[in-house]
Amino acid sequence: MNLYSINNGYFKLDGGAMFGVVPKSIWQKSNPADSNNMCSWALRSLLIEDGDRLMLIDCGMGDKQSEKFFSYYYMFGDDSLDASLAKHGFHRDDITDVFLTHLHFDHCGGAIEYNQERTFLQPAFNNATFWSCEPHWKWATNPNPREKASFLKENIHPIEDSGQLKFVPRSGRYSENVFPKMDIFFADGHTESQMIPHIKYKGKTLVFMADLLPSTGHIPLPYVMGYDTRPLLTLDEKSQFLNRAADEEFVLFLEHDAGNECCTVKHTEKGVRLDKTFKLSDI
Repeated sequence: MNLYSINNGYFKLDGGAMFGVVPKSIWQKSNPADSNNMCSWALRSLLIEDGDRLMLIDCGMGDKQSEKFFSYYYMFGDDSLDASLAKHGFHRDDITDVFLTHLHFDHCGGAIEYNQERTFLQPAFNNATFWSCEPHWKWATNPNPREKASFLKENIHPIEDSGQLKFVPRSGRYSENVFPKMDIFFADGHTESQMIPHIKYKGKTLVFMADLLPSTGHIPLPYVMGYDTRPLLTLDEKSQFLNRAADEEFVLFLEHDAGNECCTVKHTEKGVRLDKTFKLSDI
């Protein structure tokens, strides 16, 4: 098995929204804001090459939205999905599976694109199966007012229409043996049934953190995003997960941390805290 970090670019979000009740005077030490109170975030996917299977976990925003839409998120940088895949010798048509941790636009927007004439929407991965979770799919296709702006129908319905959609079964908090060498932890604080993959790699457990832990700056328990629908549940999920991550020395792969690809955590007198940061290629 080979793992590759895939960079889909960078964007900006309001720092207050990203850290909830934590004051700016505290969170800006780890995530400095610009003059508009915006912090920089990555759109980082994970590519898993295992035999004849090539799985992409999350796929960024894509590029089909309007100029007005992108003006809210200040996309920047020269990285793109195609360029990052090509760097490792792959093309999007090589992808056999696209695993979507959840259906917020910054995680699944790249799954769907316009055709060349921009007359209809189609899958951006012609040969891939798209994996979601049925409870989350129902949640996303009948969105609550709080999350409606994040669940864009043009990102979601064409996946089902393509016939390429399959669901990961959920039974309790974990699903095991759905994919070779990968288990799934379900987290409900950010959104219903967010899927957090645990991958067996080089004798370690590498965890794709999605929005359970957006960055190293979110490791202390109270640092919960304002976007989370059930913040108290996130606190409990983070506590359980981070304690296990410290006990078992998990490698945490960070989707949104602009400066760090991976980290480990450790127990301290103040609770679980950051241990080391490093690149995926350093493992």
